[in-house]
Amino acid sequence: MTSEEQIQRWADEAEAGYDVEELKRRGRGRPGRGAEPMQVVAVRLTAEEVAALDAVAEREHLSRSEAIRRALADFAA
Repeated sequence: MTSEEQIQRWADEAEAGYDVEELKRRGRGRPGRGAEPMQVVAVRLTAEEVAALDAVAEREHLSRSEAIRRALADFAA
């Protein structure tokens, strides 16, 4: 699908209207992972560290974030 086609689909969707109550129920942002609010922590990694992280994440079928969380859980255990 081209960019123009996608833009037209979005425009058609907007013109048809949105279910405001459904949008309110969904909330904003990513869904939480638990009962407590989460924090975003910035970490600087070298290119080699990112490559190693991505390799582990791909091998384990995980996102980068989940791979990092698992590594931290193993480290803290």
